[in-house]
Amino acid sequence: MSLVNFSVISPSIEPGDLLSSLDTVIPQETIAQAIEQSNSQHQRKRSLPTHVVVALVIAMSFWATDSIVDVFKNLMAGLSGTWIRQLVRLKTPTSSSISEARQRVGPAVMTRLFELVARPLATKKTQGAFLGGLRLMGIDGTVFDVPDTEANARVFGYPGTRKGTKAAFPKARLVFLVELGTHLISDALLSPYCIGERVRARKLLRGVGPGMLLMWDRGLHSFKMVFEALDQNCHILGRVPAQVKFEVIKILPDGSYLSKIAPDRKSQKKGAKPIQLRVIEYVVEENGVEQVYRLITDLVDVVLFPALLLASEYHWRWEAENTLDELKTHLNGRKTLIRSKNPREVIQEIYGWLLAHYCVRAMMFRAAETSEISPLKLGFTGTLKVIRRAIPIFQQAAPEEINLFMNWLIAEILDNQLPPREGRINPRVVKKPRSKFKTAKPEHRGQGTKLQRLDLRVSQVA
Repeated sequence: MSLVNFSVISPSIEPGDLLSSLDTVIPQETIAQAIEQSNSQHQRKRSLPTHVVVALVIAMSFWATDSIVDVFKNLMAGLSGTWIRQLVRLKTPTSSSISEARQRVGPAVMTRLFELVARPLATKKTQGAFLGGLRLMGIDGTVFDVPDTEANARVFGYPGTRKGTKAAFPKARLVFLVELGTHLISDALLSPYCIGERVRARKLLRGVGPGMLLMWDRGLHSFKMVFEALDQNCHILGRVPAQVKFEVIKILPDGSYLSKIAPDRKSQKKGAKPIQLRVIEYVVEENGVEQVYRLITDLVDVVLFPALLLASEYHWRWEAENTLDELKTHLNGRKTLIRSKNPREVIQEIYGWLLAHYCVRAMMFRAAETSEISPLKLGFTGTLKVIRRAIPIFQQAAPEEINLFMNWLIAEILDNQLPPREGRINPRVVKKPRSKFKTAKPEHRGQGTKLQRLDLRVSQVA
């Protein structure tokens, strides 16, 4: 077989060429709008223009375990197949040139794109997304490691450790607002580790409003959280820590009672008054032991929202934990979730990560809507694999074939229906073998043994 001499080129890639399979989620017009509003336009013709970098940063989460060069090749696979027929081979940029392009584009375009795209999508027909006409929303947070560089450590900081030790990696804190019936993250905030989850969670209340029921766990309970959520005309349902006490003002027919939450000292100085709330106490048996749980809510209509209904529906708040599992385990799956070594690129990568998750979940919602099933009945990992396969296939489709290919994509997603969930509770334990090696510390850097020169000595035998 004679070898073909391909011409190596850096072709002009149009904005709609790369992520056409996800155009219904992130339209090219929206990407162009985010680029313009963030002043991220490339000033001259480049082999990696801004819209290509945006698509590449999102694709980094679709192929999270691949190198950045391989991610670029995967993203261009469909276009490369078309160019091969023309005896043309794509010139692949090096990892350093991709890093330079990411540094040039910066994080603002990704944060702005997320703001433009992310929103709740559930309708009244979406199973499990509403309670009594109220859209179920949840707030949660997490922390994760970022690469251990001086720049990342300076911006994000290390968590506290016992005296004489130091954490292995700096950590970033992410707090997010999620539509519980679809797992769509509609808002998120990134911050250094030292900024508490409660403070950032209150900032996310900008994303709630009338017609929503916001749920949170006991770690986010505070007077300010209640006050600011109600100030957004949003209804609340939150768990209360055991040490917080409530005075019984009036017992309601369903066994719940009215009480008041007192303002903290700082809020009281600003003139805040106690807020009347409804307290629901219920018992859950866990491994033969009865545990008492308490919820607070502003929903006082015991006919429309009886205590048992709210207590049983509060389990939807744990869908935020399942969303985190999708984000950190199934979508990413890296040992260190973030690969960027500089803070600006860390922010850029995280919002690309959030956009990738939103793309997968939005496509799952669209597929579920066509079959009138809950989006939570479709498998996340299976859908992710379908989207990976679809990206190069759509790149080779003619414009008049896009609707046909989209129907194929939805049918492929619907093939990933999950069996019914098991009614179980798993303990919070980790099964991880201990390492025989000591913990790596900053002073161990650069302590590798240099390669020794090998000499061959021939011994003479008498």
